[in-house]
Amino acid sequence: MLKGKNVVVTGGGRGIGRGITEQLLEAGASVLIAQRQALDDLRDHPQVYFVEADLASIESPNLIAHFAQEQLGGVDVLVNNAGFMFEKSIEEMTEQDWDRMMAVNLRAPAFLCKALVPQMRQRGGGSIINIGSIEGIGANPEHAAYCASKAGIHGLTRALAVDLGRDGIRCNAIAPGWINSELSDAYLAAQADPRAARQALLRLHPVGRTGLPTDVGGAVVFLACESSAFITGQVLVVDGGRTAKLPLPF
Repeated sequence: MLKGKNVVVTGGGRGIGRGITEQLLEAGASVLIAQRQALDDLRDHPQVYFVEADLASIESPNLIAHFAQEQLGGVDVLVNNAGFMFEKSIEEMTEQDWDRMMAVNLRAPAFLCKALVPQMRQRGGGSIINIGSIEGIGANPEHAAYCASKAGIHGLTRALAVDLGRDGIRCNAIAPGWINSELSDAYLAAQADPRAARQALLRLHPVGRTGLPTDVGGAVVFLACESSAFITGQVLVVDGGRTAKLPLPF
């Protein structure tokens, strides 16, 4: 499905990024992972490349683009996955907190697009897939900065779809809901009654389960391949129906 395609995935070695990378590899792509942390067993995969990059740094987009050109000969697909979250009220938040959130979650994706679009043009087109969030649509408490960054990602996606369509470059976003990870498991375990908390969480999801990193990865593969050739400027919600379900007071 993606044989012969070169893909950059930021944060592709952990969490949702790991699920994305696994699905891309299964589809036949070569994957360049860009992140701060070292890779584990993925580093031994013959179709995996790695560049150490801190996405809070303004130098990282050009560093990643240079490595992609040198090691892969150019890029067909970019997956802007890396990001982080903190919980702070607007009263507690500092300008430095806000700036770091925007630097990693919004500025880095935008300027990585800028750095890699010339390679996509040279290769005849491409696909940009931004990982947003259902918190770019709704909000949890004390997530003002995170929600703003993800809403920005959704807006950036639509704007780039308009600007880059003439070059054969599509741009879409995925808005994941609750995806299982070490952090989400730890959050549930920290609740007063973890079992009750998990059951309440499951009741929010019409499909009866929470998400897996590979659920997001499957959506990425679809948006990266020719099966989605007429889809651009869209935000695909991958949340097990959570945002479609109206809450009841009982």
